[in-house]
Amino acid sequence: MDFTIKQYKALLQALQEQGFLFQTFSEFIENKQLTLRSAFGLIILRHDVDKLPKNSLRFAKIQADLGIKGTYYFRVVPQSWDEDIIKEIAALGHEVGYHYETMDTCRGDIDKAYEEFCRNLEKFRKIAEIKTISMHGSPLSSFDNRAIWEKYSYKELGIIAEPYFDLNFNKTYYITDTGRRWDGHLFNVRDKATKEKPVTNEAFIKLRFHSTQDIIDALTGTELVEVPNQIMLNFHPQRWNDAFLPWLKELLWQNVKNQVKRILVIKSNLT
Repeated sequence: MDFTIKQYKALLQALQEQGFLFQTFSEFIENKQLTLRSAFGLIILRHDVDKLPKNSLRFAKIQADLGIKGTYYFRVVPQSWDEDIIKEIAALGHEVGYHYETMDTCRGDIDKAYEEFCRNLEKFRKIAEIKTISMHGSPLSSFDNRAIWEKYSYKELGIIAEPYFDLNFNKTYYITDTGRRWDGHLFNVRDKATKEKPVTNEAFIKLRFHSTQDIIDALTGTELVEVPNQIMLNFHPQRWNDAFLPWLKELLWQNVKNQVKRILVIKSNLT
């Protein structure tokens, strides 16, 4: 079965065995990563903590046991926010960031959205260092949370980067488990490169993985696929479970959501 903790560990171990190095997003931006000449490649390990923060803590502990670290973006909503877990993940050596959605919560009012963003950022910084942020792309919302930066600047707040603005998706291959699959582009409303800076790298456009095993097979040479040497790998930990009932619930719910999101993507492409 895919999207189990067992399969998650297998993916991390396959990446390690192939010589990939792991780092946080802020380390990548600050050029603190080890040179690619000393390894097969580089993984920017990212996690969007949309809900079930205990699942993210489990991920963080698994990574710590393997000697790797990543970035965890928390929302400021009850289903994601947990101060104790945020502190514990940071204490394990991982980066904590803000998964912002204030254009949604403020119904498109940019000024109110910025004010709420600043309040939430201050709340975050009382418990952990915050260097990077990443928008939350609610598919059912008519607002794009990135629009706040059309008027304001996150860098003036001491934020060094936001993936959708500061990562070159033509140099760094971006792959996410959005839609509970690794080829969820047909169901992906906002968790992708922007229209203003689209992916034009032909190798990246053609490269597709459906399951976690597909990625592992490509890494181990079972499939003749060339894996990029610089990747941002994005997980939503609430999707990964060993217990059958939570696993099944997530599978069924994501299948329903994917059909709704596919309609939204089609409508968006027509406008």
